Amino acid sequence: MDLHGTTILAVRGADGVAMAGDGQVTMGQSVALKHKARKVRKIYKDRVMVGFAGATADAMTLFERFEAKLEEYGGNLVRASVEMAKEWRLDKYLRRLEAMLLVADDTSILLLSGTGDVIEPDDGAAAIGSGGSYALAAARALARNTSLDCEDIVRKSMAIAAELCVFTNDQLSLEILRNDEAKKETTT
Repeated sequence: MDLHGTTILAVRGADGVAMAGDGQVTMGQSVALKHKARKVRKIYKDRVMVGFAGATADAMTLFERFEAKLEEYGGNLVRASVEMAKEWRLDKYLRRLEAMLLVADDTSILLLSGTGDVIEPDDGAAAIGSGGSYALAAARALARNTSLDCEDIVRKSMAIAAELCVFTNDQLSLEILRNDEAKKETTT
């Protein structure tokens, strides 16, 4: 039986990019397996964030492959993502994997799927997983109608998704990549 059900959200703002994933792991309709799983991580010299949704073993396989692509292409997020998506779509084994990746650096957010998609959102927000639609709707509303920074938008949006989606909880793993201007402001 596959382990699945999650919500991953990434938001880009003037201060950088924040990405969070809930901590819940489910099996079928049971949500009591694990509550603090870490589904978002920084990789490649802490310059890239990756979040994964779907079957756990499948997601981990894709995570490892993506990390290798980043190494191969010197941290170039777009190039590594395109090459990963091509390999994922063409490889007989990888095509069967039931997972998605959300990847980001300090300038871009990309959604990767097994059908060869590499999608960059127009509005600087993207989400995957069972509660992704809820989190994305909340993030867009907050970004358009408040002056919150990317971290606060992600936290509040994930809280809303946790209220609405039974497969999403409020135990977040959160990563942030601050842009150079925001880094200067926090150090002065």
